[in-house]
Amino acid sequence: MRHHGHRLLRRWAHYKPQKPQAPPAPPTPPKPPRKPQSFTFHDSTWEDPYSWMSNLSDKVAMRHMDVYMEQEEKYTEAVMLYYRRVEEGKQYAVLCRRLANLNEEFISHKYPSAGFDFTSGKRIEQKLLDYNQEAERFGGYAYEELSEVSPDHRFLAYTMYDKDNDYFRLSVRNLNSGSLCSKPQAERVSNLAWAKDGQALLYVVTDNNKRPYRIYCSMIGSTDEDVLLLEESDENVYVNIRHTKDFRFVTVNTFSTTSSKVFLINAADPLSGMTLVWECQGLAHCIVEHHQGYLYLFTDATKEGQPVDYHYLLRSPVDASSSPRIWESVFVDDKDLIVEDVDFSDKHLVLVTREGRKFRICSVTLPLPVGKGAVHPKELNPYFLPLPRHVSQISPGPNYDFYSSTMRFTISSPVMPDAVVDYDLSSGKWNIIQQQNLLHERTRILYGTASSASIAEKSSNIINSNSTNEINAEDDNSWNDLSEFYACEHYDVSSCDGVVVPLTIVYSRKHKKENQNPGLLHGHGAYGELLDKRWRSELKSLLDRGWVVAYADVRGGGGGGKRWHHDGRRAKKHNSIKDYLCCAKFLIEKGIVQENKLAGWGHSAGGLLVASAINCCPDLFRAAILKVPFLDPSNTLLYPILPLMAADYEEFGYPGDVDEFHAIQKYSPYDNIQKDVLYPAVLVTSSFNTR
Repeated sequence: MRHHGHRLLRRWAHYKPQKPQAPPAPPTPPKPPRKPQSFTFHDSTWEDPYSWMSNLSDKVAMRHMDVYMEQEEKYTEAVMLYYRRVEEGKQYAVLCRRLANLNEEFISHKYPSAGFDFTSGKRIEQKLLDYNQEAERFGGYAYEELSEVSPDHRFLAYTMYDKDNDYFRLSVRNLNSGSLCSKPQAERVSNLAWAKDGQALLYVVTDNNKRPYRIYCSMIGSTDEDVLLLEESDENVYVNIRHTKDFRFVTVNTFSTTSSKVFLINAADPLSGMTLVWECQGLAHCIVEHHQGYLYLFTDATKEGQPVDYHYLLRSPVDASSSPRIWESVFVDDKDLIVEDVDFSDKHLVLVTREGRKFRICSVTLPLPVGKGAVHPKELNPYFLPLPRHVSQISPGPNYDFYSSTMRFTISSPVMPDAVVDYDLSSGKWNIIQQQNLLHERTRILYGTASSASIAEKSSNIINSNSTNEINAEDDNSWNDLSEFYACEHYDVSSCDGVVVPLTIVYSRKHKKENQNPGLLHGHGAYGELLDKRWRSELKSLLDRGWVVAYADVRGGGGGGKRWHHDGRRAKKHNSIKDYLCCAKFLIEKGIVQENKLAGWGHSAGGLLVASAINCCPDLFRAAILKVPFLDPSNTLLYPILPLMAADYEEFGYPGDVDEFHAIQKYSPYDNIQKDVLYPAVLVTSSFNTR
């Protein structure tokens, strides 16, 4: 390993956190008048406070509607900062922005009409990047991987895929003039982070095997050559960078299968060197954040030499003088309350937690108490935010604004279109800002009103809580939940070795029939990743024709901790396949799916899972859909056409190890196709690109 610039290790013994500037007050959303009106249908009565909006013959109401819509349009203009839109007749989108206060100086540098409101006489939009023009730069194809606006909003750093050379090329655009900066313009860029309040850009480049190994620092506007901060010569070590949310530091992660390290760079002086703040054995997930003089580390590294099943949160003062640095646990260990993810803002810490199969989101006021040692999250008076039922995944949004009280999350469910939700952590208010809500009304038209049985089930599923800080919004129709039409059920399936495998099934309440329904079983089981159980509109036609869609959370995947992942990888990959087969047999034995009408479904590593299961029991399946599947692990791992990462070998096995090589050959779909046996119909999709 070679390091350039000043000394690698440097402590900030006299570091004092700066006082953040007060953020500007967010615009206030308009509130339409409420005029409650009662309605009765099928012995059900309800009130609608906004039914007046649809009374087109009421001229007074329509005048109120015009005023309200004008207020909504102004509010939308005020809160829309950076966004993408597609112009008519164009293939690719355009990246635009508007100032929150509609600053008159903002103007589109290319098409003034796109950024000018002739009614108000204000320039309201600036066109930042036209991806149609980028396509002309890159041979008619535009694919962006990274995009970061500088902290001072003056520059945009982004990477575009160069298909002729099979790498991503870095460009920086001046957002005031619209022109490309002369530097940096680097090739094979995999990662980037802004520093020095937008005056410096740090970026990572890969070697010819696509291994991230070098970090450069480029001073924007300078003619000096970019400075090489680090070069990792060990071919087994990978490099990654990111900035903390308050832009005070840039973190540098170096990791391999044997060790993981985190270094800190002072963003105000990126050439001053790096400080080692964390080191552990083995490959570990390590994310460092900064809040008011404390470093917070979210990791799944071993504790006192012992492996752990889940992530945990640690804390250490920035100016700690001990060597090695001392980290203290923030929360006490609780196997019944798993912290799946964390996100920081200036005044709140948000926790995504899981209790059994139930996901939740709660916010805790910052700063956290000091000197009390590890505490249980309940001691910090967490405020639980509302969620619908049957949540399968919670994905944090970009949440770039560290000083905002609003955080954005995408809420996923097998029976609800993805909802992009803004939560106000100060007030507890929430707002769905994007969702396919028309689907709910179209389904209501198709199925009619909900049956009394489904209404009774919904009321019986309400969870009563003694916590005064918890809101129950499970039955709020504003979620556009489709569970009155489609049931979502959970089962525990016993695998061959007695391990319990979670199985989720979704079906139409109207079309479910015992022992008569065809079924589609989805599986993945790799890299410790959660199985994607989001609602898919393309599956709706299957459900409406009586299909059962099932999801098998087999070993090797996520949701069960690190042990669950490790029990389904490398030489234990057969556990994933057996789990999947047991779920398939369960569906048929319980009459959920009709015999000889079960199809398998998997993509990438999930394609390997389904294909291996078919080799074991070809008569169990009628058909299978394999999307870009990994079907030939033996040859791919031995003689890779494309460079593989260490994580790929950690997942599927090292063929250099004789025991793992034999294990790979046993589960490899390509090597175990049975002869003279009737196989199900299989659709395999791939692409022309070797990726």
